Amino acid sequence: MPNGSGDAAPSRSRQVEVAGRLIEVSHPDKVYFPAAGATKSDLVDYYLSISAALLAATARRPALLQRFPDGALGKSWFQKRVPPGAPDWLETTVVATPNGTTSNALVLADMAHVLWAVNLGCLGFHLWPYTVDSPSVADELRIDLDPQHGLGIDAVREVAHLVRDLCDELGLETHPKTSGNRGIHVYARLEAHWDSVHVRRAAVALARELERRHPARITAAWWKEERGKRVFVDFNQNAPHKTVFGAWSVRPRTGAQVSTPITWEEVAEVEPDDLTIWTVPRRVAEQGDPWAAMGRRPQSIEPLLELAEMDRRRGLKDAPWPPQYPKMPDEPSRVAPSRARRD
Repeated sequence: MPNGSGDAAPSRSRQVEVAGRLIEVSHPDKVYFPAAGATKSDLVDYYLSISAALLAATARRPALLQRFPDGALGKSWFQKRVPPGAPDWLETTVVATPNGTTSNALVLADMAHVLWAVNLGCLGFHLWPYTVDSPSVADELRIDLDPQHGLGIDAVREVAHLVRDLCDELGLETHPKTSGNRGIHVYARLEAHWDSVHVRRAAVALARELERRHPARITAAWWKEERGKRVFVDFNQNAPHKTVFGAWSVRPRTGAQVSTPITWEEVAEVEPDDLTIWTVPRRVAEQGDPWAAMGRRPQSIEPLLELAEMDRRRGLKDAPWPPQYPKMPDEPSRVAPSRARRD
């Protein structure tokens, strides 16, 4: 339940001892999520309450910081670099952008690192698909199911199950989570064999095969004008240097919704908007972490790479990359079809 502060004077700071560090949380009573009645201190308590599940999912990954110093309704900005004046004990790692620019990014090494970032106004975390111990290996396949305009959660639920069916057929174990907004993410933890280029190639093959089997419901079209009223399987979330909103992270929505790992049985019934910083800790306490076993059973993308090779033999080129990436081998034109026709 929200903290009932009544008429008490607001606290200027709060000290939290965690992971052998003393973290000072400034302005703990500042309201961060008005619709949920939740403060900055409540956000700290949320992350502490699900710490084991959170750290299992973050797995020492670099994190892109999105700062909301005035809460979900305030201004925000992305910050890849750890700011000057960070404590000496803070663990960082060098990350790169598609154009080669490097920066010193935060590593979510323990809960002290998490709360240090929360104190800066980070509501949730955008994570790289690798750990700092193996930066050349992408150990997650991330399938982002993006409903196009006019589609609701029921359409996404149906497509999520179709993704699971195909992956099951290919021998690939997958795990769903809510995006914290309108979509569903489907993850697979991978064997330590492939880089992000290979994982993206596997995601492209998965998206295309799903579209072939269910053309009325699913699209692999990169250009929005070609998607229609379907669910887009966003393969480019697996491109090198791409970050995705992490499991257990809190979205910048006034209701304090959480991107929550769920079971496949729950996909058909759970209401994503009901998964908030108030309800998720109780779920974890009662049901445990639905992703607890994921790291113990890494998967192979070889069946998807075989599909990709079949597509290549059919004459299919690579799918378009996002605009910030350099032109890639075998990539088609990055010009939208309507513009190409005009030209």
